[in-house]
Amino acid sequence: MQSATIQLETLTCPSCAQKIENATKALGGVEKESVKVLFNSSKVKFDFDAEKISIEDVEKAITALGYEVKKSQVKVK
Repeated sequence: MQSATIQLETLTCPSCAQKIENATKALGGVEKESVKVLFNSSKVKFDFDAEKISIEDVEKAITALGYEVKKSQVKVK
């Protein structure tokens, strides 16, 4: 299992954060209980199985919602 943090452009509202959280939780390979969208810092934190999903797949799901990814950081747990 790996941990990831995705830095987004500024989130404009709590409902935006909720949309991102729901979309991330719906992805296979992401540990649903670990997903946290930090509205004030515009970050998405989650754990994922790199054999099932890549960080790029998560980024694509977020950008498909219309949000811009600034950078990503992955740490092996």
